[in-house]
Amino acid sequence: MSSSTAPSASSAPGAALAPPPGFVAASYREHERFLWALSYRLTGSAADADDIVQETFVRALERPPARTDEPVRPWLARVALNLGRDALRRRRRRAYDGPWLPSPIEAEPEPPSFEIPGQDGTEGRYDLLESASFAFLIALEALTPQQRAVLLLRDVFDYSVQETADALGLSEASVKTTHHRARRALEPYERERCRPSPELVERSGAALMRFLQALSTQDVPAIEALLSEGVRVVNDANGEYRAARRIVVGPNRVARLFVGLLRHEGGAELRYDIRLINGLPALVLERGAGADRLAPRYVLRCDVDARGRITEIHVVLASRKLTAVRPLTP
Repeated sequence: MSSSTAPSASSAPGAALAPPPGFVAASYREHERFLWALSYRLTGSAADADDIVQETFVRALERPPARTDEPVRPWLARVALNLGRDALRRRRRRAYDGPWLPSPIEAEPEPPSFEIPGQDGTEGRYDLLESASFAFLIALEALTPQQRAVLLLRDVFDYSVQETADALGLSEASVKTTHHRARRALEPYERERCRPSPELVERSGAALMRFLQALSTQDVPAIEALLSEGVRVVNDANGEYRAARRIVVGPNRVARLFVGLLRHEGGAELRYDIRLINGLPALVLERGAGADRLAPRYVLRCDVDARGRITEIHVVLASRKLTAVRPLTP
């Protein structure tokens, strides 16, 4: 992932060099976006990605790499990957109250630049947009932290086998085996794979608007007509707010759930905005003063099939999951 930089003539090969003034600040400006993109995909959490990037540069300040005359991105990536895998393991060890969903994020900045692609060319099996989609991040939950890191480096960030081995402290043989197992675990995602595209954005946005219109009339049959037979609703509140702790399945149950929630609002003001969230249209909603333990803001998004019917609805309510979503303007 890096182009080589020759050491200065005055330094002996292998000698440690003190960081020049502004080294960490310059590294932050150049590599922060890349590290955040990697950490978010590794953990599925915007808040964790923020913490990982911050801690990576704290370590660069306290214990900088031995050679600052060489490209620093590989060193930063190794630190971030170690922190990210640790964060993922901690999250999976903790009990989670109800279903887990990724953190919604609004459009990322321009994709980070890369110094050179991997030497043996994976050709980006998953591009940056698809790899930040809800469908992909949820599919990654089937992988171990090691498998997840290997797959991201190889198939999203175009690392070669050798670069991946160096970044994760593995042998090249282990990288190949782990990568094979990770791809095999993602076969269900591959069968249903639906890459983000302008056409999918339009189809998803239209389905979301039809759902809103039918919901505003509280017409259960009209809502059911917009849903697929196996439609599911997944809420992620992590016990912080009132929400269904189990996945709700089926058109009638889903329609009645949302009509019941609307009636439960009790006339509280509900404002919303439609934004691109993880590459597809979604609702960002905020409510006025209401009943106790109702989330003051949340994100609602949906997946649709080829006919434009809604197959899955995700509602993210947990406040720590919403750190990368801007509040509505008054």
